[in-house]
Order: sequence, then C-alpha cells, then structure tokens
Amino acid sequence: MTDTTTAKHSTTASKGTNTVADGVVEKVAGIAAREVYGVHDLGGGAARAIGAIRNAINAQDRGQGVKVEVGERQVAADITVVAEYPVELQKLADEIRASVSRAITTVVGMEVAEVNVTVSDVHIPSDDEGDDAESRVQ
Repeated sequence: MTDTTTAKHSTTASKGTNTVADGVVEKVAGIAAREVYGVHDLGGGAARAIGAIRNAINAQDRGQGVKVEVGERQVAADITVVAEYPVELQKLADEIRASVSRAITTVVGMEVAEVNVTVSDVHIPSDDEGDDAESRVQ
C-alpha cells in the first residue's frame, strides 16, 4: 500500500492531477462506517485498545479498523467492526458496505471495487454495567 494515490481527473476548464492520501480515504470510510446504526466501534481488540488511549488524550483515529487499497480509479476497503447486540449482523454488514461505498464515491470521487466487512465482536450493553453494580453480599 502506498501513502498517497494520484487520482487523475480532468475537466475542460483545467488540466492536472488530484492527489488523495490513502489515510484520507481510510478516514472517509471510517466516518461512514461509524454512522451506521448498530456499529459500536471499529477495529479488532488491539486497535480498540490503542484507540482508547488515543481517545483519552483527545486524538481520535477516524481510520481505525479500516484498511484501503487505492488504485488509479478504484478503491477496495476492509472494515473491521464491533456490533451492538442484538442487531442483525448480515444487515449491518450490508448497510456498512452501502454507506462506505456511497461516501468514497461521493467524497473521494473514485469507484469502489469492493468493501469487505468483518464483525470481530459483539458489544453487549450489560457488560458495561458490571463495574458499577453493587455486591449482592455484605
């Protein structure tokens, strides 16, 4: 994977090249994936742990859990997500795929070859409540 990709677009008004960094495409895809209802977080376990540290110092990585391969005219994306329980996982993956494809096409201006979605975990809201629960015994 390269750090930047040159997408060649020309109009009748001007000639030249537009360069979009791969990190920008990852960020666009990450934002689009997070907007889908049922997405709790992006990335696998290690990426989420590092993301928690980044959030603590107010330096969020919007491209976390996203890998892209950018060609001259097409983009392929791999998205790793943690789903909220009890969303329908197949429907969630389809909605993420549609949202990411739409965002890359609209914002970046490139064709999307494929978007692969991996659900790495399911977040259960009751897991968050365990820390504050009172002990049942005294």
